[in-house]
Amino acid sequence: MPVRAAVRRFTESRRRAADRRFGVHLLGAVAVAAVMAVPFGLLVVLVEGRWAPLRRLDAGAANRLHQAAVAHPAWTTTLRLLSDRVWDPVTLRTAVALLTVWLLHRRAWRLAAWSAVTAVAGGLIGLLVKTVVERARPSLENPVAQAPGFSFPSGHAMTATTSCAVVLLVLLPTVPRAWRPLCWCVALLSVIGVGFTRVALGVHWFSDVVGGWLLGLAVVTSTAWAFEAWRADVGRDRPAVREGLEPELVDRHPEPDGTGHGISRF
Repeated sequence: MPVRAAVRRFTESRRRAADRRFGVHLLGAVAVAAVMAVPFGLLVVLVEGRWAPLRRLDAGAANRLHQAAVAHPAWTTTLRLLSDRVWDPVTLRTAVALLTVWLLHRRAWRLAAWSAVTAVAGGLIGLLVKTVVERARPSLENPVAQAPGFSFPSGHAMTATTSCAVVLLVLLPTVPRAWRPLCWCVALLSVIGVGFTRVALGVHWFSDVVGGWLLGLAVVTSTAWAFEAWRADVGRDRPAVREGLEPELVDRHPEPDGTGHGISRF
């Protein structure tokens, strides 16, 4: 009996500790989501209120970049290629879908679920906000590009943010440390580049792009925190990883690399 009582107390203690960790992670998720939503909410208020300084900033950026696009057809063709092919939302979502399928093949169930949920949630939330705000796209003389639907937030910018974040957070733990700065640079270049092409082509205001970045970052942050709460609830202790969401693809028993840190095997 004493042994059973001790085991019971130990089990209850671990359960209470797990519950506390789960609660902390959930509260953290709510707090982070709220913090990330504040700048986006403020931007929505300024857009809906037609704040004069923001309107001047949007109009100035649109006119200057549009003049450059009209004056340089080759440059405009390059922007269209990047915007409609390389960084198109369909292309980026397809990349995330392929990553999710690969994760399922690798039996990385939690990462697969997180990547799929983040991509789908981002798309649905972006569409919902567009429908609520109903902001018209720029109307310029001699337009060099056309786009359907409402303008705020930029779906291209939001999809680039969520997609690049998913790929980075999933795969970064498997990338050699020396290559990680390059991965970050490619992701940031893609996210910033998408926003620039949409404004330069005259299909979005500058604030649309900023709104897409902020909303995409809020979605990724919220789902990542929720993912961490899920892992805590099932008792998954995080191994030592400095970058990325979870080292689910990293070998639990790395081979030594001569530095004492070991190397991971795919």
